[in-house]
Amino acid sequence: MSSITLSSATRQNLLVAQDTASLLSTTQNRLATGKKVNSALDSPSSFFTAQGLDNRAGDLSNILDSISNGVQVIQAANTGITSLQKLVDNAKSVANQALQATIGYSTKSNVSTTITGATASDLRGTTTYANAKANSNILYTGAANGTTAADGTAKIGGAAASITSAVLKDNQSTPAIITADTFLYNDGSAASKGGLAAASPFSNGDKLTVNGKSIEFKTGAAPSTLPSGYASVSTTGATNVATDGSGNSIIYIGGDATASAAKVSDVLAAIDLASGVRTATLSGSSYTIATTTNQSASSVTSGSGGGSLQLNSTLAGSLSISGPANALKALGLTGAAGTAQTTVVSAPPSQDSTRLGTGISDGSTLNVNGKTITFKNAATPATGDVPAGSGKTSGAVVTDGNGNSTVYLQTGNLNDVLTAIDLATGAQKASNSGGAATLTPATGATNSTAANGLLAISTGTLADLSITGTGNAMSALGLTGNAGTDTSFTASRSSTPGGLSGKTLTFGSLNSGTAVNVTFGDGTNGTVKTLDDLNAKLALNNMQAALDASGKLTISTANDYASSTIGSTDDGGAIGGTAAALFSAAQAPVADVNSQNTRKNLLSQFNQILDNIKTTAQDASFNGVNLLNGDTLKLTFNEKGSSTMNLIGVTFDPSGLGLTKLGQNGLNEFEDISSTNKVISTLTQASTALRSQASTFGSNLSVVQNRQDFNKQIINVLQTGSSKLTDADLNEEAANSQALSTRQSLTVSALSLANQAQQSVLQLLR
Repeated sequence: MSSITLSSATRQNLLVAQDTASLLSTTQNRLATGKKVNSALDSPSSFFTAQGLDNRAGDLSNILDSISNGVQVIQAANTGITSLQKLVDNAKSVANQALQATIGYSTKSNVSTTITGATASDLRGTTTYANAKANSNILYTGAANGTTAADGTAKIGGAAASITSAVLKDNQSTPAIITADTFLYNDGSAASKGGLAAASPFSNGDKLTVNGKSIEFKTGAAPSTLPSGYASVSTTGATNVATDGSGNSIIYIGGDATASAAKVSDVLAAIDLASGVRTATLSGSSYTIATTTNQSASSVTSGSGGGSLQLNSTLAGSLSISGPANALKALGLTGAAGTAQTTVVSAPPSQDSTRLGTGISDGSTLNVNGKTITFKNAATPATGDVPAGSGKTSGAVVTDGNGNSTVYLQTGNLNDVLTAIDLATGAQKASNSGGAATLTPATGATNSTAANGLLAISTGTLADLSITGTGNAMSALGLTGNAGTDTSFTASRSSTPGGLSGKTLTFGSLNSGTAVNVTFGDGTNGTVKTLDDLNAKLALNNMQAALDASGKLTISTANDYASSTIGSTDDGGAIGGTAAALFSAAQAPVADVNSQNTRKNLLSQFNQILDNIKTTAQDASFNGVNLLNGDTLKLTFNEKGSSTMNLIGVTFDPSGLGLTKLGQNGLNEFEDISSTNKVISTLTQASTALRSQASTFGSNLSVVQNRQDFNKQIINVLQTGSSKLTDADLNEEAANSQALSTRQSLTVSALSLANQAQQSVLQLLR
């Protein structure tokens, strides 16, 4: 070619055309491959760098497949655990059915004894009570100095009280002796002989009130028709008196000092009727009055200088007289004059060596064990006057036969009070008939007594003694304590507790329970009294107690341990203590055939579930790897093998879960609640293991999936980096191709122009 000579222009254009063709070829190659570096010749650095990145991305892509398989292996294991959990729950449901089934024994192992009178509130049994006695304070009589001890004959009421008037005189110039026959009326004239010295001492309508009863004075003679309810008195010395029979009276004074006029004796009779010293008995159309038994009628004590009125109360009673001052002055009871109301009261009833130092007041009461004893200031009624259904004792007591009594103060003594108390406590019983009471001591009780100033009061056997009172009965009888301020008097009966009292009962540890050691007592200082107390002790030793209506106390195993035998070598719980001899020998439990068959059927269901657990665990594999069958899964996370994870599998067949088939070798693990609970406990442990392993697999899966996502992102980064090094900008290359095509056309045109000169020479040669 060197022999060919080209013009300079042609040669220059040819070179441009060659360069353009080369560039166009390169651009078309980039457009075809999409890469700007297709070989090491294009850019050795970019080519080999991109190739290294692509190679690593390829290695990681291969590892992703292995990771994906690992994810599936873990998911398969997790799915298996979910199924195993359901099977374990099914097995637990079967065990719970055994718990809900009828207890497997018709009779549990037990020991028993019968304690007479035992109740749930007191296991000791019947407490027997004996009569006891409680002493009062020392009582003294009313003798001088008050140092003489009273005995049972000391009367409980006081002697009669009295009011003594001033000396009274009649109206004669030479005063005469005042007697009961002295007239009340005095008109102040010389003709009025034998009357009281004071002129007209009583006005028509004057009234005296004596112990709440009314005495009215009226002038003139008694009318033919007396006020309603009143009748005349026919007894000598009271013929000018009309009374209603209840202590209220009217005295008709008369008009002058004649035989028919009222006298001092009429006033004395009316006062005695009001106080109760005398009583009125209706006989025909008039009353006959008489001095009450053991009482002393009021009287006139006469002397040379005149006379005094001696106004008496009843025994154990006081006397209170109220009225206009003039009327009381006429009777010598006051020195005041006028019409103002004035009251004169006797001193308290006197006591003596035959009576208590302090008498019991009228109306006072004792409440003894809910029964009432009333003290009444009256004479003891005759048998015929006793209320229907009641009876009078040989003393001064009237009782209703139910423990309620009335003691009459005018004749009653300490023995009568003690009789009434014994009737209230039941220490004595009263049989009433015809108004009389026949007394007999109650079985086991003794009568209360009084000696050397002390009341020895029996409690009886029916209830502890409790005495309260009203008025002064408590203090008068020495029942207010040493300080004299007590408001009640109490005493307990003697008691002997039942058969278990003070005895001990022990049980050794039964099925790992807490050994029992109890002492039966009143519930204090750690002793056991009630059924609840005993059960609280027994519950810790897997035992329980029951008491029936006959007093039979049965101690048996608790339902949880119905298959156990008290005192056996295997179960323990041997009985001992001082009460052991009272109990029967321990009985073995008696199986309930129907219930046990039901429980055995449940064993079969349980075992079928275990078989399913085994096959489920075996089937929880993926691509030949089973994490529930003890396999290990090793995963590589990078191309160098420097980042790995080893997932160590577990063996979750029944044995691996701690579960074994039931009912083997004649056993019945569902025979009672305790053994069933043990099975449930193993199922709970298996369930816990499954949940724990599920959590572990979940955590592992999270790590693997996280690494899987990481590798995907790294591959993308590598591939993106490689592309940036080798990929062509197709827009740019397309523009280059278009520009080069244009350039090529221009170059061809230039070559054509450059060759025109040579064409001209050629033309010349032609």
